Amino acid sequence: MGAVSASSSIARIQSFAFAGIDAIPVTVEIQISSGLPAFIIVGLPDKTVGEARERVRAALAALGLALPPRRILINLVPADLPKEGSHFDLPIALAIMTAMGILSSEALSAYAAIGELSLDGRLQATGGVLSAALETIGLQLGLICPRSQAQEARWASDALDILAPETLRGLLAHFNGDHVLTPPELETVSASPPVADLAEIRGLETGRRALEIAASGGHSLLMTGPPGAGKSMLAQCLPSILPELTHEQILECSRIHSLGGQAAGSVLVTQPPFRAPHHSTTLPALVGGGSRSRPGEVSLAHNGVLFLDELPEFSRACLESLRQPLETGSITVARARQTVLYPSRFQLIAAMNPCRCGYLGDTTRSCRKAPRCGEDYLARLSGPMLDRLDLSLFVTPVSPLNMITLPPGESSANVRARVCAARARQIDRQGVPNSQADATSITLSTEARNLISQADERLRLSARGLTRLLRVSRSIADLDNADIVSAPHISEALGFRLRSPLPSQQ
Repeated sequence: MGAVSASSSIARIQSFAFAGIDAIPVTVEIQISSGLPAFIIVGLPDKTVGEARERVRAALAALGLALPPRRILINLVPADLPKEGSHFDLPIALAIMTAMGILSSEALSAYAAIGELSLDGRLQATGGVLSAALETIGLQLGLICPRSQAQEARWASDALDILAPETLRGLLAHFNGDHVLTPPELETVSASPPVADLAEIRGLETGRRALEIAASGGHSLLMTGPPGAGKSMLAQCLPSILPELTHEQILECSRIHSLGGQAAGSVLVTQPPFRAPHHSTTLPALVGGGSRSRPGEVSLAHNGVLFLDELPEFSRACLESLRQPLETGSITVARARQTVLYPSRFQLIAAMNPCRCGYLGDTTRSCRKAPRCGEDYLARLSGPMLDRLDLSLFVTPVSPLNMITLPPGESSANVRARVCAARARQIDRQGVPNSQADATSITLSTEARNLISQADERLRLSARGLTRLLRVSRSIADLDNADIVSAPHISEALGFRLRSPLPSQQ
């Protein structure tokens, strides 16, 4: 069976539904038969798909076409797969015009279609075009999509046959031979540099070092300190020292952002994403879900950074939900009608005050509940959650005088060169960053093994904590261009494993 075939007043055309970031082929079947006038859509459509009847009716009217006063039945196959989204408008309209004899089945037999229709017949952008284009290649079909998303579809393949009209009238003119649509050319997407640069940060040498280690191996980082210490500024500088995304990572991130409604037209995710949700964010917004199982912030931050400021202010359910993606790099969103899996390999950067007032340890500014308030505030974070954080440090603020007299810090460009060199060593050695490396394969010196044994007796590290300690040590060694992890590397990594809300205990 071709993409479109007609028999009497029956037509079929290929489109797609989405499960996670994957596009699932869906056949849109149209039957126009005798009976009372009706426009019926079956096959588990949601409300948006059901409303397509009015958008399609108006778009056809803009072409001077009227639906026949007969029974029009639209079946979305497979019938047991939930169908969501407005992108079914275009395939439904094309199949109806084929069943009415306005378009020939041969003209559309080599294409799948996706797109939303305006009331005047214009094609509007819709989510999932990149995923649909990648699936279309496997089906050996071309793709019809809105003009504003032609570049998004083109990124799937240079050889993909793409028809990207601005209006339904333009598509009809193409098939009638009145005006041939030119295939879109792949345009070079220039990535704008991050705004924040490490050169703007004066002092905070320990924080800068932790940021460099975290960037080199893709490690998670928790920063504690009073208000105004520079925690948020450090986090915002992280994207400026991260390695560039590979072509595969660009496609993967762009597919997630497209399905999440974040991509606009030809805008692709060419830099590591930086997501910073507010602490009032709900659980579905953070991990994904809702009525349409959209990707959440943990998935939108895939291959990038998830920055959680005021970490204890997030709800307990939100914080505990991060444990799965931090371990597996994916998140499963289970709902009654379907279960979807989204990738979520993000780098968690968190910041918090030492207590609710923020000035614990400062005898002139701390509240009357100190130090008990700091213990209660830190207790909002569970032990298993803290155990999943690779590095932790207390950020001591720089005095106003030093802010003026200290020279500018090292630029992000210089730090990024070291980070990229360390990351390249990791990829050549094991194929993944150190945050995902097998800890048992890390080579240790005899002194390093002895130091780990002593630290284990004093700190009682868990198996997960020891694994993350070894991974951070390996990143420090890579920054030193060392083949073997030595005792100084272990010692520095241990310094970043100690956690306390009190600056005097860091």
